[in-house]
Amino acid sequence: MFSKEQKKINEEIPGFFKNIDKTYSLSKISPLIFKALKTFTINDGKRIRPIMFITGFKGFTGKKPKNLYTAALSIELMHNFMLIHDDIIDKSDLRRGKPSMHAAFNSYLKKYPDKQFSGQDLAIIAGDVMYAIAFNALTSIDANPKNKESALREFIKAAIYTGCGEFIEIISGAKKIKDITLDEIFKIYDYKTSNYTFASPLCMGAYLADAPKKEIEKLYKIGIYTGRGFQIKDDVLSMFHDEKTIGKSVLSDLQESKKTFLIWHIYNNSNKNVKKEIEKILNKKNVTHADLHTIREIAIKTDTLNKAKKETEKLFKKAQKILQTLQIKTAYKKNLSEYIEKILSF
Repeated sequence: MFSKEQKKINEEIPGFFKNIDKTYSLSKISPLIFKALKTFTINDGKRIRPIMFITGFKGFTGKKPKNLYTAALSIELMHNFMLIHDDIIDKSDLRRGKPSMHAAFNSYLKKYPDKQFSGQDLAIIAGDVMYAIAFNALTSIDANPKNKESALREFIKAAIYTGCGEFIEIISGAKKIKDITLDEIFKIYDYKTSNYTFASPLCMGAYLADAPKKEIEKLYKIGIYTGRGFQIKDDVLSMFHDEKTIGKSVLSDLQESKKTFLIWHIYNNSNKNVKKEIEKILNKKNVTHADLHTIREIAIKTDTLNKAKKETEKLFKKAQKILQTLQIKTAYKKNLSEYIEKILSF
């Protein structure tokens, strides 16, 4: 079921940008920015957020309002806005295995050697436009005004929480690992990832379907637990897989001194000498592949991978327990359960 929804969402993208161009004449204003926004959105993506949006809607109603899939794109477009800015912060030239937005603009700007600005400057602006058209996508749905307003408020909340999550994550990068608690790490995960990846998209769809408040609250909790587990798994992939698999630099998390669940666990389960070695790597201005290899070896010795797997399984069970009480259509309950299990399994 969800693979079909993903296909429908992908099919919606070209038409959406055609309508956006028709409404705002972006290709006439700037062919460069229009092509960049469209290409970045069409590039391969899991489409988790719009799938959750559609699930939250269809799970509670059989209605098929006009522009449902366009509205579902809103949260994907917001995701893209976050990625564009995130890649600038991370100084990452890769996204989904292809040039990040600012990297693509920097390549374009090579023809202007005397320029006084960078691809990063252009990408910030492009990200802002991406965010604006996300609102356009959401408000296009033909739905009850009250429900539409509730979905919009949830969308705004997701943007605020994600931004705050990103903010406190960056600040945590300046803190010493010994001063970071697991609660702080989970707070970052919940605000930066869980909210806008799972919780809010599910709730947005449910609001538009006029689902009962108690059911929407359940969806939110399911989304938070799922997102936390999803982020732990993503941290594992970032640490132990290659650049081709994760679509970005394998050194980015260490380079930013990100305080992940994995880093917290290996540090708090190491002896004094190893702790000093970890601190040294996290404080380096330029992290190397040798440093990554060292962290990987410590992770294996401290059984961190197994701990991450167990923590993810625990979060999956919490999400499943609530899901079983959810008053949602049987087919969507089953598919949501299977989908969550799939994305959280190692």
